[in-house]
Amino acid sequence: MAADEEDKAERVRRPSGKRVARQSGDAEADSRVGDAGGKRAKGRVTAAHAMRYAVEQLQELLGRAPESVSTVKPTGEGWEAAVEVLELERVPSTTSVLASYRVTLDEEGELVSYERVRRYTRGQIDPRM
Repeated sequence: MAADEEDKAERVRRPSGKRVARQSGDAEADSRVGDAGGKRAKGRVTAAHAMRYAVEQLQELLGRAPESVSTVKPTGEGWEAAVEVLELERVPSTTSVLASYRVTLDEEGELVSYERVRRYTRGQIDPRM
């Protein structure tokens, strides 16, 4: 088998056909493939899968691991999530700088857009609450 054919044999397409994941026993990548890959009727992913996809794709773009997802809500076109990311780690940790990102996903869980909407220190209380 040629190297190009081996590479194709190792790849599996997500249902959306937009992204390729390697088969390596990776449960997260494998959970996206096939009929039960977190989808409900009409191709829309579940809220839990939308959260995972938002974190995974934002981490890939920013190069930083998100700390939490503070909101996830359905929209007419898919999902919107607020993801908290540690941007600058400091000592003490209450002075570390975090950012909140608004992440928009389509119905299949693919990232459509993201934007940083707020930066704050970990110890800061949200004045809007």
